Amino acid sequence: MRDPYAVLGIQKSADMVEIKKVYRKLAKKFHPDQSKDPKAKEKFAEVSAAYEILGDEKKRAAFDRGEIDAEGKPRFHGFEGFGTEGAGFGRRSRAGGGPGFQHFEFNFGGEHPGAEGLNASDIFADLFGTGPASGRRGRTRGQGAPPPRGEDVNVNVTISLAEAAKGTTARVTLPTGRTLEVAVPAGIEDGKQIRLKRQGQPSPLGGEPGDAMVSVQIAKHPYFRVEGRDLRLDLPVTLYEAVLGTKVNAPTLEGTVELTVPPGSNGGRTLRLRGKGLPRPNGSAGDLLVSLKIILPDEADSELVSLMRKWESQKPYNPRTGMK
Repeated sequence: MRDPYAVLGIQKSADMVEIKKVYRKLAKKFHPDQSKDPKAKEKFAEVSAAYEILGDEKKRAAFDRGEIDAEGKPRFHGFEGFGTEGAGFGRRSRAGGGPGFQHFEFNFGGEHPGAEGLNASDIFADLFGTGPASGRRGRTRGQGAPPPRGEDVNVNVTISLAEAAKGTTARVTLPTGRTLEVAVPAGIEDGKQIRLKRQGQPSPLGGEPGDAMVSVQIAKHPYFRVEGRDLRLDLPVTLYEAVLGTKVNAPTLEGTVELTVPPGSNGGRTLRLRGKGLPRPNGSAGDLLVSLKIILPDEADSELVSLMRKWESQKPYNPRTGMK
């Protein structure tokens, strides 16, 4: 077993915060379930063993004093008067040793009932955020917390406005490399997320996989603008259609419908098509709000110009009255 300081690549002056930070990085790097390094298992075990020593202040101090080796085993220095039965240390010395040593005990965090040694499950619980330090209540160190979940993953998918209104199935490729068909419910709003249980990253310690969070983006529509559950549409009409009134075809998400334009309609007048918007959770739907947009001919018409000059002189009016 190499020097634990060399294994973690830190100086002897490193504090516990740095030791823990370095261990987190190396443990994740060499964990056999995540690393492709053929020697990952050996390196992971070596890193964990080094942390067993340096992650415990008592064991670290004992190692620094030369009282235990890199494997955490006591070193026998051959002091006269000390008994060596069993492991030689961690037990009361035999009666008959040197004066004043009959009741002296050595213990470096092993099986002594009063010592607080390192528990492997505690190390990983703390490493992956499931221990007491992560804020979860009701658990204490050493109680064998379940393995941590894997990490959640995020992915975006873009659908059309019509698909958002009716619902659809979208194909997504997750960061894990897996491709799935995702059911998108009817009426989903832009930016909403769909959670796919257990489709995230695997747990490095055998716990449940994380989840996949699919963010749904709705593509911009060439005609419609979304306002909550309502849709807005600017509908071009001719000058004579606005003046005389008529019936025109207007697009909706479900196809074209016939829309009545009342005589004398101004540009900007809004007509409401009920139930032609986006579905609501209660089964109803929003409306389609159609704003009329009066469009003049592309080419100037002499008769229209003459008529407008006549109106200007004989029938003037100011639509901006009252505006400051």
